[in-house]
Amino acid sequence: MKKIVIIGASSGIGRRMAIDFARVGCRVGIAARRSEPLGEVKSLYPSNVAAMTIDVTAPDAVKRFYDLIELIDGMDIFINAAGTGFADPDLDDSRISTTLRTNVDGFARLTAAAYRYYRDTANVSQGQIAAITSVAGTKGIGVAAAYSASKRFQQSFIDALEQLAYQQQVNVAFTDIRPGFVDTPLLAGGRDYPMLMTVDKVAPLIETAILRRRRVYTVDYRWRAVNALWRLVPQRIWRHIGINW
Repeated sequence: MKKIVIIGASSGIGRRMAIDFARVGCRVGIAARRSEPLGEVKSLYPSNVAAMTIDVTAPDAVKRFYDLIELIDGMDIFINAAGTGFADPDLDDSRISTTLRTNVDGFARLTAAAYRYYRDTANVSQGQIAAITSVAGTKGIGVAAAYSASKRFQQSFIDALEQLAYQQQVNVAFTDIRPGFVDTPLLAGGRDYPMLMTVDKVAPLIETAILRRRRVYTVDYRWRAVNALWRLVPQRIWRHIGINW
């Protein structure tokens, strides 16, 4: 029975994964800022789920994260699904600050804490750190500058930790999940997003990629094609492309 900790499990992809993994018998530790949605997930599979409120930007986030690991008696897989972001062509100061606190500082602290757990624990089987980043992290998108930059940070952070794990001989694998647009509360607001995917479609694909220990997985095939194309566009041309999502 795998022991899985999911940060950002109160809604969207994180919530769906928590339910799916608990349903098949995994021991799942779930965390998010809001306690009520966590309680709803726990009530579905009370014997398989432990819940703890964690704000990844709070000073006590790492301590509470380790407490959650203790509640499920270990951690085979860590999934960092916490995040926020905005379409922000006006570059609002508060939105930039919120995005960076959550997606950069909060992400780095909790992911590094997971790395230290595997480094300092004599785990026989290989641990795993999986992060839900975004296709937006592969190219700077003007109307979502802070978001796309924060997702690039997350991808680079995972790359760096993988190198560090090799140097320090830490028994941990890494998975970088890069979805396109998914119909979650993060995208609420009435915009017409291209190639929008449902959580019902995306979550099973992500779960399979994690369990198969894929290093990088872009969701779905359409976004893999788009992502492959726009990564080839040089910056001198990219700056002229109007993306108004």
